[in-house]
Amino acid sequence: MDQALAASHRQQLLAQMPENSVALVYGSAEVTRSNDTEYRFRQDSDLFYLTGFNEPDALLLLRKGQTPESVIFVRPRDEMMEIWHGRRLGAERAPDALGVDAAYSIDDLAKELPLLVSGFDVLLHRNGFSSREDEAVASLLATLRVGQRQGLKALTQVQDLRTILHELRLHKSDAELELMATAARLSAEGHTRAMQVCKPGMFEYQLEAEIKHHCAMNGALEMAYGTIVGGGENACILHYTENECELKSGDLVLIDAGAEYRGYAGDITRTFPVNGKFSDEQKALYTLVLNAEKAAISMLKPGVAIKQANAKVLEIMVGGLVELGIMQGEVAELIETEAYKKFYMHGLGHWLGLDVHDVGDYYSADRTRPLEQGMVLTIEPGLYIAPDADVDPKWQGIGVRIEDNIAITADGHINMTASVVKEIADIEALMAG
Repeated sequence: MDQALAASHRQQLLAQMPENSVALVYGSAEVTRSNDTEYRFRQDSDLFYLTGFNEPDALLLLRKGQTPESVIFVRPRDEMMEIWHGRRLGAERAPDALGVDAAYSIDDLAKELPLLVSGFDVLLHRNGFSSREDEAVASLLATLRVGQRQGLKALTQVQDLRTILHELRLHKSDAELELMATAARLSAEGHTRAMQVCKPGMFEYQLEAEIKHHCAMNGALEMAYGTIVGGGENACILHYTENECELKSGDLVLIDAGAEYRGYAGDITRTFPVNGKFSDEQKALYTLVLNAEKAAISMLKPGVAIKQANAKVLEIMVGGLVELGIMQGEVAELIETEAYKKFYMHGLGHWLGLDVHDVGDYYSADRTRPLEQGMVLTIEPGLYIAPDADVDPKWQGIGVRIEDNIAITADGHINMTASVVKEIADIEALMAG
């Protein structure tokens, strides 16, 4: 992350912190994959938002109104460890590289942190976020309480940092939106590539590889989440990630994949026929989902809530399912009793940012918060007819989801992932070409 962007995030957080307060943000630790090897490291999103720093075992301390105001603890330089495992920034170089006021070795944390925190009234941290963080904060507070004879002063209040920090992360700056637009573009290009190369006899993992290859070759070294490539009835498993089955002519394939670019996530879903041609049944269900998605997106602007868009989606999809004979009854009653949930069981969308399911309050489980400029969200209606569903067999085993990334503007929205086709005629033409 650009140093100036991270610095602006720190200043926004400091401005909203209570008087005479400090904030602690702990970074991620390395996670063992097997024996003596680790998973590729991914920094804690909150620490990355505030520093852009991507090494394990870091801690950021913000001290409102005091000098130094921003302090980071990092791993020390170690010639042998760097030969084996890679370069370390080190405390000596961290202030210039990260734009913070001071830096210490993480090995000196027990000695230096109590001195830096002593005298403040309020401590903000992510209470309950992780046992590791809670235990570290509890140890710090205990040290301050018993250190009065050494001149240490205990804090009087502990507050949850997320109530401030995650509201900041929810509203994206222009610079963040540029990064997200790149993540969206690379994700869209990857999906387009998958449509172009798909053919019967390929395996799900081969389509996954095509998308990952395109994204990595263009600077997105990681995907934002586990890629879903579900052919046939696998598309009815919402978070299917085995991606090991052969793709068969006559089936649809559902791909949910997004690139991570400089920490920010893309998140797109497209569903298309393996052989390049929709059957009549596939067209009928796909059209319902597409019409619902387009209607929901058209509503999005400041002041509108996701709940309102979802109501429109339900009206379109439940009404369509009744017309197709997949559901029976009055549309309003089926919606009120949530009978549709055996075919559409997830929410309409979620916040998007440094996390693919990004932070930020929705105000309620059914998403009543009015949208505001700078928010970014997904819209992703879907219909999933299980292979054993009590419906006409011609519908069984068909899963469809369509998902786009939407940035809310001052007077409307921008669809950041519109470049990957989703109209039936356009999909068929792309695959034929």
